[in-house]
Amino acid sequence: MVPASTNIPDIARPEPCLSQGSIKPASVPYHGTMEGSDLSQRRSSSDNKSSGRSSFSSVRENDSDLAQTFTSTKVSSYSQPPETVIVDDEHPPSSSSSSPLSSPPPEMATITTTTRQFLPPKTQPQSKLHGCWFPAVAADGFQGWKQIDVRGRQASRSFGDLQALRIVWSAPPASNKPTPTKVPGRPTAGQAPIERLPLELLGPIIDLLVLDVPPNGISARNVDLMSLLLTSKTLHTATLHALYRKITIPHSRIFRKFLAHVSQNQELGTIVRRLDFSHFNPTTLFSTAAERSTTRNLTPETLLQCLEYTPYLREFLAQEHIDDEINEDVLCKLFLDLPACRPSTSRDAAMSAIPKFELPVSLAITRLSLHKCINLPSAVFESLMPTLSHLTHLDVAGTRITDEALLSIPRTARITHLNLAKCALLSPEVVVEFLATHPAVNGSLVFLSVASDARSHQLLDIEDVTRLLPTLPSTLRSLSLKGSKMDDSHIDLLRPLTKHLEELALGRGLRLLDIDRLFVPDENEDDVQMQLDWVPHTLKYLDISDYSAAELDFSTLFSNSISIMKKFSAPLEVVEVTDSLYGRLSKSPALQRLGWTVTEFGSRAWMVRRHSPEDGPRDSGLRSWKLGASFWGMRKIPMANAEVGGMYGSYMFKRKL
Repeated sequence: MVPASTNIPDIARPEPCLSQGSIKPASVPYHGTMEGSDLSQRRSSSDNKSSGRSSFSSVRENDSDLAQTFTSTKVSSYSQPPETVIVDDEHPPSSSSSSPLSSPPPEMATITTTTRQFLPPKTQPQSKLHGCWFPAVAADGFQGWKQIDVRGRQASRSFGDLQALRIVWSAPPASNKPTPTKVPGRPTAGQAPIERLPLELLGPIIDLLVLDVPPNGISARNVDLMSLLLTSKTLHTATLHALYRKITIPHSRIFRKFLAHVSQNQELGTIVRRLDFSHFNPTTLFSTAAERSTTRNLTPETLLQCLEYTPYLREFLAQEHIDDEINEDVLCKLFLDLPACRPSTSRDAAMSAIPKFELPVSLAITRLSLHKCINLPSAVFESLMPTLSHLTHLDVAGTRITDEALLSIPRTARITHLNLAKCALLSPEVVVEFLATHPAVNGSLVFLSVASDARSHQLLDIEDVTRLLPTLPSTLRSLSLKGSKMDDSHIDLLRPLTKHLEELALGRGLRLLDIDRLFVPDENEDDVQMQLDWVPHTLKYLDISDYSAAELDFSTLFSNSISIMKKFSAPLEVVEVTDSLYGRLSKSPALQRLGWTVTEFGSRAWMVRRHSPEDGPRDSGLRSWKLGASFWGMRKIPMANAEVGGMYGSYMFKRKL
C-alpha cells in the first residue's frame, strides 16, 4: 500500500479483495481470513462517498441503510484530466511557505539511525511474517521520499511536510546543539505510551486508519497515515509497515514505480504480504496491446522480478487482464518458491503447466480459488489437489475438476469454504459421498455451494438432495442448492439446518407453501408438540431465483397465508428472485405495503426488507466467514480479508453463477 499524497502515493495503495494465502481464478477474486466475527466496522473514504469515485470496473457494496445496493463504474479518474497539480522538486519548500510545517523546529529536522534491526512480534519471536524492520526501510542511501518523483494536489501538504522534515536514514551530521530540556510529566522522545506498545497492538491500531478503498487518480489518500509518518521514528516504522503490507496495482505504471522502489530498497519488499491486481485495467494508459508490450511495464519478467523482491508474500490476487503476464515461471515461483503464498491465479493456459512441475508432497497453500478458470484441463486439478494438505478455502466453480481430483484432496485438509458450482464433470454420487464422509470437510464446512444452472446442467436430483441434507454439519452458515431438483419432503430435512444457516439457496420443484414451512411450524392438530418446541430460524438470505414469474404466485406470496414477507419472518432480510421479476416488483404496492423494496445489480435482483429505526441499528452483515463482504448471496468465495471491489466484486454479486 502506498500513501496517496506523498511521493509514494502513486506507487500502491491498500485494497480489498482479498487474505492469507490462496490461489485464485483468472477472473475472480481471492481472499483471506478475518480474525473476528465483526472484525471492525466497514471503513470508507469521505472523498469516495462525496464524489462517487471508484476503481476500474469496480463493484462496491454501498454503505447505506439498505442491504444489497451496489455501485459500479467502468471509468476511473485516472482517465480524467488532472485538476490542479504541482510538481514537487527535490528541494524542501522555503521558509516563507504558507505550510505550517514548512519550517520545522531544528530538533525535528533530521530523523536518523545508524543501525538496522528486525523487530519480531513478542508472541511469535521466530516469525519473519509478522514483524517489521526498524527503521522499516533500512537500505543504504534511502532518503525517505525525497528523491521520488510524484505529483499531488495543491491542497495536500504531506509531501512538502516530509521534505521539510528531511527524513533520512543516514548518520546525523555533527552538531553542538544543546540537549533539549526534559519537560516534567512528559515522556522522553520515543517513550510515549503508544510508542512502547508491542507490534501486535500498535499494528492493528494503525490499521484502523487504513482506507480499504481502490486508488482514485491523484486524490489524497490515507491522510491520517501521512500525519503518523511525521510523528516519530517508532510510529513512522509501524505506519510504513501498514502502508506496504497490501499493494494494489490498478495499472502498469504504478506497477513499474512499485517495482523500481522495492528494487532500490529491498527491505520494503519484506513488508509486502498482498499483491492485488483485481482492479488492474490494461486499457487505462494504452489502448492497444502493441503499446502495452512496448512499454514493458508489466511483463512475465518484471512480475517474476517483483515476486523475487517480496519473499514473504502471502496473497496474490490476479484476474483475466493479466493472463499474458502469468507464465510457467511465475506460476512455479508462486507455487514452489513462495510456499506461504495463497495466490489468485488467472485462467490463462499457463496454468496447464502445473502437471509438469515437480510439486512437493505438500504445499502450504491454504486458500485456492480457480473460479471460472474454464480453460484449465482436468490434469491440473489431478496434479494439484493431492498436494493441498493445509487447504481451508477451495473455489473451483465452473472448472473441469473431476471426481478423482476431488477425492484426492488430503485427509489432513480442513475445508471451511467449498464452491463446486457448475462443475459439470463431477458426479452427484461422488459429491455426496465426499461431503458426507471425507475428513477434509466432515464437521468443518461453513460455506458450501453445489449450485448449477438448471438450463444446461443438473448436479443433484431429488434422491441426491435427500442423502446430502442429513450429513451437513451444524457449522454450516451458507448453503446453495440452486439448480437442484427438490420436493416437499426436503422441508423436514432443511428445518434443522435453518436453525444455524444464515444463507439458503433453494432448488427447483418446491411450492411457496412448502417454502413457508421453513419459517413457521405446521398447524395441524397432530403437530401441537412441534409448535411448543419450535425454535426460530436464523436465515438472513433466501434465494428462490430458480423460480420464474409464472412459478411464483404473487397473490399467494403477498397474502396472509404466507409468512415469508411478514414482519415476524425476521431476521430474514433479503430474498433473491429472478431478474426478470425486477420490473414487476418495483411497481408492486403490496411489496411496499409489507415493508419491502426491490433492488437489482447486473443480472441479479433482490427483495430487501426496509429497516425501521425503532428496531435499532441494522445488522451490517459483516461476518468472519465472509472475509470483509457484508451483503448476502456471494457467488464466489472471498479469499482475502478485504472490502468487495473491482472485478472480484463483479463475480461475487453481479453475476448469476
